[in-house]
Parts: sequence; C-alpha cells; structure tokens
Amino acid sequence: MSFQRLVQAAVAALALAVSAPAPAQQVLKVGSTPTGIPFTFLDTKTNSIQGIMVDLATEIGKDAGFTVQIEPMQFSALIPSLTANKIDIIAAAMFATAARKEVIDFSEPVYTYGEGLVVPKSDNKAYATQEDLKGTVVGAQVGTAFVDALKKTGLFSEVKVYDTIPDILRDVNAGRLKAGFADYPILAYNLQQGNFADVRLVDGYKPVTVGTVAIGVRKSDTDLLGKINASLAKLKANGTIAKILEKWGQKASGS
Repeated sequence: MSFQRLVQAAVAALALAVSAPAPAQQVLKVGSTPTGIPFTFLDTKTNSIQGIMVDLATEIGKDAGFTVQIEPMQFSALIPSLTANKIDIIAAAMFATAARKEVIDFSEPVYTYGEGLVVPKSDNKAYATQEDLKGTVVGAQVGTAFVDALKKTGLFSEVKVYDTIPDILRDVNAGRLKAGFADYPILAYNLQQGNFADVRLVDGYKPVTVGTVAIGVRKSDTDLLGKINASLAKLKANGTIAKILEKWGQKASGS
C-alpha cells in the first residue's frame, strides 16, 4: 500500500472513531423514599424525588462515571428491593446498623444523628429521657432502628408503628398520639416548613439511638462500594458534601 493510501486509511479510521457514538454510561437504580425530607422526598412541583441523598448520589455518579435513576419506594422496601436486584443502591435516611450490615454493605459515613421526640404543643412537660414517657403510647416508623429500640426498653404501653414520618406527625398533631420518635433532622425540617402547627419538637430530649446514615449496596458489589467510598472521600474533601447539607438546612456532622 502506498504512503498516500496509508494516510487516507488512517484519516478514514480516525473519522470513523470520531463519529462513533460514545459508550453509554452505566445506569444504576437508586432506591429513595418519598417521605424522608430533607434526605429524600417527593417534590410535588417536579413530581420527582429530591433531597440530600439524591443530590449526593447524583454527585457520586458524576465522579464515579455512572448515571443514577431514582426509584421511589417505602423505607421498609429498600433492603428487600436491593437484595432482589430491583435497585442497585440505597440512598435514603438509613442508619448503617449491625443488623443491616449482616444483609447489605454500607459506604463510609455520610451523616450522624439520633432520634427526635415530638409531642402535642399543648403538652408543656420538659421531657429529657424516654423514662419520662413511661406507660404511654408512642409511635415510630416501620423498618427504622427506633422501633426495636423503643420496644426493648419495656417502658411504653404500646409502640405504634407507622408507614411514614408524616403519618406520625399527623397523629400527634391531631392529639391521637402522646408522642412520636423519628429521625431528628426529618422532624425538624417538617416543622420548620410550618407543617403540623400543633406539634412541637422537644428541645431538651437526649437521643438514645444515635446512628450514621450511609449508602447501601449489595454485599457482592465490592467494586461499586469502592467507587462510592472513593467519591465520598473526594466530595467531602472538596466541600461538596458540606454544600449539599447546607442547601437542605443541615450542618456537616463530625463523622
């Protein structure tokens, strides 16, 4: 082949390479809840799931080279959906508890907090501990670490289990429930928005079940977990995580 033909062949090959479509990014399904504001929630204006963990999953995807597809579901369905391969990642207000770690793997910590206590505004008692509510009926969200922790104390006449945190707040607001326990930041955000006007968050209450929110993956997805942790470290170092938390009215935790 002449030199001229070699050059023409090389140019043609280059043109093909340039015109060829770039390989599509891997799309990973991310399970998030519609009722965990400000971590995850359904934005009725856009009809999409938004919040801290959605923003974080999106930024991790950008850094690690995959696209995220948010899949809304109830909190109690997150782990079963992950293990059944219906989703690939859990990004929600989920504590990385010992029991959950037996079933799935978690990333490095994202945020640390404990349970908050809400009571009717008409109840002016200064509750500091769970013992102050001994013998009463209290509520918590199904699938959360708070349910078992509250039941194990043996303090309460009943621990009512609710599907969502707004359901707990509605019953406290209506006077149907003496007190409710749930994720402190989620309770605080709901009440800051002016929802549930007859509910107060007890300032002096000291949380018992303090946990760390992290991103969940299947135990078999060690490569994905490595990518997520590498991206988390980078996003923490460059201030992206702090900016996401600030956007949603939260301060970066010590973890």
